Amino acid sequence: MAYFLAKTDPDTYSIDQLKQDRKTTWDGVTNAQAAAVIRSMRPGDKVFIYHSGGQSKILGLARITSAPRPDQTNPKSAVVDLEYAGEIDPPVTLAEIKATGLFDDWALIRQGRLSTMSVPQTFVDWMKQRYPKAKL
Repeated sequence: MAYFLAKTDPDTYSIDQLKQDRKTTWDGVTNAQAAAVIRSMRPGDKVFIYHSGGQSKILGLARITSAPRPDQTNPKSAVVDLEYAGEIDPPVTLAEIKATGLFDDWALIRQGRLSTMSVPQTFVDWMKQRYPKAKL
C-alpha cells in the first residue's frame, strides 16, 4: 500500500464535504507532475487530505477505490475515486511538519504549490507514532 497527499481548498471541497458525501472523484488536477502521481495510485492506497487556502494542515484520510483513468474534461490529467476513511484529530499543521526537520526533502516542503504528491514512508511512520489508534 502506498500513501499520497492531496491538497484541496476547503472553500472548493473540504474534508467535511468528503465525510458527508462518503466518496468522490478526485479531479481538477492540471499540473503534469501531480497528474502523474494520480496515475500511480492504486485501489487500497491511502490519501492524506490537506486543506490549503490559508489553513495548511492535514485533516483526514481517504482510501482510493478505483484505478486511475483519464479525466474526461482534460485529457492530459487523470482522476481516481476516493472514499472517506476518517479524520486526523488533532489536525497536523504544515508548521508542525516543517518544525520536525525530518521531511525537508518532501514535495510538501519543497514544492508548496504541488497539489497531489507521494508521501514518504518516514512521514507515515511519524504519523503512526503520533496517532497510534488511528487507522493509518
